[in-house]
Amino acid sequence: MILVLLGPPGAGKGTQANLLETDRSLVKLSTGDMLRAAVAAGTELGRKAGDIMERGALVPDDIVIGLIAERLDRGGEGEGFILDGFPRTIAQAEALNRLLAERGKTLDAVVEMQVDDDALVKRIIGRFTCANCGEGYHNDFKTPKVPGVCDRCGSREFVRRRDDNEEVVRSRLEAYHAQTKPLINYYAKQGKLKSVDGMAEIGEVRRAIGRALDGLNPPRTPG
Repeated sequence: MILVLLGPPGAGKGTQANLLETDRSLVKLSTGDMLRAAVAAGTELGRKAGDIMERGALVPDDIVIGLIAERLDRGGEGEGFILDGFPRTIAQAEALNRLLAERGKTLDAVVEMQVDDDALVKRIIGRFTCANCGEGYHNDFKTPKVPGVCDRCGSREFVRRRDDNEEVVRSRLEAYHAQTKPLINYYAKQGKLKSVDGMAEIGEVRRAIGRALDGLNPPRTPG
C-alpha cells in the first residue's frame, strides 16, 4: 500500500503517520527527514541538496523524487509507504505517478486532514516545550501540573518556536491552501481522495483514517 497524507503544518500529519506505521505496518517517508539524512550521509543527492539548501533555495523536484526512488528501491520492512510532505503540487504528483508506474506500483489513497484555520492557528501559537527534555505543552490544552515546572524533568525553562506566531502561521496556511487545492481536485477526480476531520482528538482522527483505509490494507492483528 502506498499512501499520501495531505494537511497543513500543525495538522498532525506526523503523529498520524507514526500511528499508521504501527496500525498498518507502513513505513513513513518524510521528505524533510530524507533530505536531512541524505545531506548528513554525504550521498550524491545529499551533496546536491545540501548545496542548494545552504543557499536558502528550494530543493528541485528531481532531487526529492530521486530520494523517494532510492528509498522505494531499497524496499525491506513494512507492507508499504506513507508519503508525508510530498507531493505539494500537481507537477510533483505527476512525477510521483511516473516514478511508481516505472516500478509497477500505484498510489492507493490520499488522506486529506481537513482543518479549521482559526482553530489550527490557536493550536499552533499556544505550543511550547521544555528546554531541557523537550516535553510538549500548550497554553490551553496541556499545561504543566505545577505551573512553570516540567512534569517530566522538573525544569523551569520553556521555549517556543520563533515561527509559532500568528502572522507566520497564517502565511503558511495561505501557501498550503494555494498549493494544495489543485491537488485535492486532482486526486478526487482519480477516486483516491479520502477526507477526515483533522481537528478532532488524535484517537478519533486515527480511527477515521482507519475507516477510510479499511479494505485497502487491513489493520495488523496483534500476535
